[in-house]
Amino acid sequence: MENQEDQEQKSLILNLAARPDIAGALKNGVRVIPVEIEDQMKEAYLGYAMSVIVGRALPDVRDGLKPVHRRILHAMNERAWRSDRPYVKCAKIVGEVIGNYHPHGDTAVYDTLVRMVQTFSLRVPLIDGQGNFGSIDGDEPAAYRYTEARLNKIAEELLRDIDKETVNYSTNFDDTKLQPDVLPANFPNLLVNGSTGIAVGMATNIPPHNLHETIEAVITVIRNPDVTIPELLKIMPGPDFPTGGTIIGGEGLISAYTKGKGSIRIRSKVEIEENAKGREVIVVTEIPYQVNKRVLLEKIGELVNDKIIEGISEIMDLSDRTGIRIEIVTKKDANAQVILNQLFKLTQLQVSYGITMLAIIDNKPKIFNLKEILVSYSIHRNEVIVRRTQYDLDKAEKRAHILEGLRIALDNIDEVIRIIRASKNPAEAKEKLMATFTLSELQTDAILEMRLQRLTSLEVQKIIDELEQVRALILDLKDILAKPERVKDIVCTELKEVMDKHGAKRLTEISLESIESSTFNAEDLISDEEVIVQLSEDMFIKRLPVDTFRKQKRGGKGIQGSSVKRDDFIKKVVTAMTHDNLMLFSNKGRAFNMKVYEIPIASKEARGKSLKAVINLGEDEVITSLYQYRELDDSALLMVTRQGFMKKILLNEFSNTKKSGIIALGLRDGDTLIDVVSTKSNEDVFIGTRNGLAIRMNLSELRSQGRTAQGVTGMRLSEDDIIAGVTIVKPDSSLFVLSEYGYGKRTSYDEFSTKGRGGKGMTYVKVGEKNGKSVGIATVSENDEILVITQSGMAIRTPAKDVSIIGRTAVGVKVVDTKDDDGVIDFAVISDNEE
Repeated sequence: MENQEDQEQKSLILNLAARPDIAGALKNGVRVIPVEIEDQMKEAYLGYAMSVIVGRALPDVRDGLKPVHRRILHAMNERAWRSDRPYVKCAKIVGEVIGNYHPHGDTAVYDTLVRMVQTFSLRVPLIDGQGNFGSIDGDEPAAYRYTEARLNKIAEELLRDIDKETVNYSTNFDDTKLQPDVLPANFPNLLVNGSTGIAVGMATNIPPHNLHETIEAVITVIRNPDVTIPELLKIMPGPDFPTGGTIIGGEGLISAYTKGKGSIRIRSKVEIEENAKGREVIVVTEIPYQVNKRVLLEKIGELVNDKIIEGISEIMDLSDRTGIRIEIVTKKDANAQVILNQLFKLTQLQVSYGITMLAIIDNKPKIFNLKEILVSYSIHRNEVIVRRTQYDLDKAEKRAHILEGLRIALDNIDEVIRIIRASKNPAEAKEKLMATFTLSELQTDAILEMRLQRLTSLEVQKIIDELEQVRALILDLKDILAKPERVKDIVCTELKEVMDKHGAKRLTEISLESIESSTFNAEDLISDEEVIVQLSEDMFIKRLPVDTFRKQKRGGKGIQGSSVKRDDFIKKVVTAMTHDNLMLFSNKGRAFNMKVYEIPIASKEARGKSLKAVINLGEDEVITSLYQYRELDDSALLMVTRQGFMKKILLNEFSNTKKSGIIALGLRDGDTLIDVVSTKSNEDVFIGTRNGLAIRMNLSELRSQGRTAQGVTGMRLSEDDIIAGVTIVKPDSSLFVLSEYGYGKRTSYDEFSTKGRGGKGMTYVKVGEKNGKSVGIATVSENDEILVITQSGMAIRTPAKDVSIIGRTAVGVKVVDTKDDDGVIDFAVISDNEE
C-alpha cells in the first residue's frame, strides 16, 4: 500500500495528465509544457496543504495521534522497548523512527518523544523516560545520547491487539516496511491527552481530560446513544490539566463542547496564608497549563520593579520535585486579595485558553463537538473488537481443522504408519494419506510433522481435550460476531479495566460561577449528590464527597479530615446537596448566600478557599452558622444568639440575599448569632447550653419578625454559660449531644417536658472533667449517621444507632477517641431521609 504523500504526488501527476492541453503535448513528444503559473501554484499549494493537514499537523479522531506520535509508539513496540524491558537510549529510538518510518529531522522526532515523557505536558504520559527531559521552567532536555526511554504501560493499551489485524497498514516512505494507519487505542487518547497543532489555514487545540471521566463518558455513549451533551458534562465537566489550576468561564466551555470552539480561563491555585511575622503571603501551588514558571516569575518581578504592582516585599520560588510552591510576601499594610487580583490581570497566573476540537476523520479535517468525538471513538473500538474476534475465529478454526486431522490420524494410527512406511518419499506419503482419509493438505502436513511422543495415551487425550476447547471457543467467537450487544459489552469491559488500572483523581478544579446561559445552567453540569461542607476557624471553606469519611464504630480514632495550618481547625460542618443553596450567617447577624456547587471541592487534606475572597465579610466578622435549603418557601428559620435570645423569621425574607450580605438579625451589645435552624410553627424547639442545661418550648406562640428585629428572650443564662446549639424535636427521634472530649449520648425527648420560653432550663447532660462541656445538640433517628470533626482535623463517621440511649443526667459513651491536646469542634448529621 502507498503512503499518503506518494498518493498525493501521483494524484497531482494524473490530474495534470488529464488536462487536454498537457495530454496533447505529451502525446506529441513535447518535453516542455506551458502552464499558467496561477493554476500551477493553486494545485501545488493545495496538495501541500492537504499533506500537512492530513499527514503531519492534525490528530486522528480515533487514536488521538499525529503520524509522528504513532510512528514513535509503533517503532518502540516493534523493537519490544516496552514497559517490562530495560530502558534504551533515545538516540536509538530516534534513529529507528527516522530510518524506517519518519523521513524528517531528528530534532522533530526527539522533541515529540520528549513531550510524550513530560508529566506537565500530557495528562497521561505515553513514554517512560529516564534522565533530563526538561522542566516546567522551560529548561531544555538533555541530548538524546544521554536520555533513555521505554513505552509506558498506558501506551501499551493504545497498541493492544495491533498484531491481530485490527487496523489497516500502509507502506513506509521507501516501501520496505508496513506502518499502521491508526492504533487500536484501548482508551480515548484524543480527549485524555489532548492535542495541539497548526496546519495550513486551520489549527487544533484540544485540552487534556481526566481518564476516568472520559472513559465513563464513552461507556455512557455506547450504552445510551441518545445521551445529550449536558448529560455528558455531568460525567466529564471539563478539561483536567496535568498542571492542575482552576477553570473559569462556563460559557466558553459549553460552547467548546457543543460547537467545537470556545475559550476558557485557567487560573492558578492560590491560597492566602500568614507567616510568622504576621504578613499575608500569597502561596501559588498550581499554575495554568503550558505556562513557563520562570517566565511567570520574571514578569511578576518586572511589575514589582516598575512599581506597576505595589505592596510586594519578596518573591520566593520554593518548588521542588514534590510540587510547585511560590510564595509572594506582601508588605505590612498591603491587602493580599487586591494584589492577587492585580496579578491575575497582569500576569500568567491567569491565562485564556482557546479550544478548537479539530481532528481528522476519513482523511478529512472536521470540527467535532464532545459527543461526536466520543461516538467516533466508540465506532473505532467496535470495529477493532470485530476485527480482532474475526482474527481469533480464523485462527481457532484453522487450529480446529488441524486437530481434527490429528484425531483422524490417531484413530487410524496403524494404517497411517503403514502408508508412511510403504511410501518412497514424503510427497508420496502425503498424497496417499490425503486420498485414504480425505484430509486437507494442511491436515496432512501436520500429521507428517507429528512427533512420535504424541502417540502416548496422555498426549492423545490432550489433543482431544484441546479440540473440545477450541470448538467451544469457535462457538463463542461466532456468537460475539452475531450479536452487536456482546461487542459493545466487550468494549465497555475493556475500557473499565483501563479505567480501574490507570484512572486517577481530577487535578483541575472547575469554577461554574460565570455560567449565565439560558440553555444551560450549573445544575445541568453537576450531578445532585450529597456532600460535606467544612468551614475552618480562619474562614476557609470546602466541600468533600460524603464517602470521603469511611464508616467506623464509635470510639474510633477517625481519619484526617482536614489539613491543620497555623493552628487553624474545622469550625463548622454541614451536609448538603450540590444543587442546594447555602446561607451563611455571621456573628454580626448578617446573612450571605451561595450555591453549594460554587464551593470548591477539595481533598480532606486541602485547606479550601478563603471566604474573604468569595463573600464580603467585614472586619472581625466570622461565619457562625451554615444553613442549606433547596428553594425559598414559606418555612421559617429560628435564630438563637449566644446570650439566649431567639427570633423566628420566614425564609422568604431572604430573597435578596447575595454574596455581599444583608442584615438577618438585630443584635444587642456584646451578643452574637450562634445557630440557625429550619422550623414549623407548631413544632417544639430544644435549646441547650455549654454547661448542660436545656429548655424545650413550642413555637406556636412565637410570631415571625422582620430581618432587623432583635428577637425575644428564649432562655435565661448564668454569667459563665452560653448557648451551645438548637435543634427541632422530631417524631420517632432522639436528642444527640456531644461533649468536648468525645463523649456522646442519645436521650429520649420524653424526658423533657415542654415549658414556656424564658426559663433557666433543666439538665440534659452532666458536664464534668471527664467529658467536658457540650459542643452541640441535634435530633437524630436510628438510620442517621454522625460525622464528628476534632480540633486537630480528625474525622469519624459513625452510625447514630451505635450511640446508646441513656438518661438526661448521664455523661455518655466514647464516640471519638481524642488525644490529650485534642477536642471535638463540631459534628454533622448525615440523614437517610435527605438522601
